[in-house]
Amino acid sequence: MKRVLLFVATNLAILAVLSIALQILGVERILDEQGTGLDLKALLVFSAVLGMGGSFISLAMSKWSAKRMTGAQVIEQPRNEAEAWLVNTVSRQAQMAGISMPEVAIYDSPDINAFATGMRRDSALVAVSSGLMRSMQRDEVEAVLAHEVSHVANGDMVTLGLIQGVVNTFVIFLSRVIGHVVDRAVFKVERGHGPAFWITTIIAQVVLGILASAIVMWFSRWREYRADAGGANLAGKQKMIAALQRLQMAAGQAQLPDQLAAFGISGHMAQGLKRLFLSHPPLEERIAALQSLAVSRQ
Repeated sequence: MKRVLLFVATNLAILAVLSIALQILGVERILDEQGTGLDLKALLVFSAVLGMGGSFISLAMSKWSAKRMTGAQVIEQPRNEAEAWLVNTVSRQAQMAGISMPEVAIYDSPDINAFATGMRRDSALVAVSSGLMRSMQRDEVEAVLAHEVSHVANGDMVTLGLIQGVVNTFVIFLSRVIGHVVDRAVFKVERGHGPAFWITTIIAQVVLGILASAIVMWFSRWREYRADAGGANLAGKQKMIAALQRLQMAAGQAQLPDQLAAFGISGHMAQGLKRLFLSHPPLEERIAALQSLAVSRQ
């Protein structure tokens, strides 16, 4: 409930601040003098509804879409000792983290990976690949599960969705303002919108969307460090380090669909400016951060 209230308050504040800022800067007056007649307040509301609505729909569908994209099979009744251990481990960690028992699933893939998703902390999904179950020791799998349970307990899926909604709002709003100004000031369209508006809006939305994604990915990287720390507290620091080292040895194999990449335990590698768009920090940096971290369980 607190996250929802924070979300509503944040977005109302954003709308208010933008509206006041545009008035102070005289943007509305300048646009009116140009004969644009652009209703910025209505556009802000439209952008917020569209941007936040899309993010919320995506979040609401996250478990359903994750299951279908990966083919994850929820363990309703354990069929063997490995599945029973998996369910019992997640159950114990969820209790330690103070959340309701997530759904536990396995998806068939040679990749060594796992992910957590869901709209609420108390209605989440934790899934691991068959490749991870085959390639990792039990202590390492335990640490990976603890990492994912920590994501759920931290509310990371919800927060990431809210941040995405906020940047969506800015992208939609600013791209249409840019398109409108170009249409009126450059191409001198006086009534309605000409082709320049739509072309400019699309280009601006793509460019702004790329820049905005860097903000979302920054948060995604930051939350990985926090989930690593949470995993270390739930399963033990050395187990968490060992799990990341195992992933490091299998670098390049842990590939999830792009829509789920930010929710997995491991991500892609990149250098230079590409690092701005990584959903996960490099494994060596995560390991170094854990090694210097003081946690309750070693």
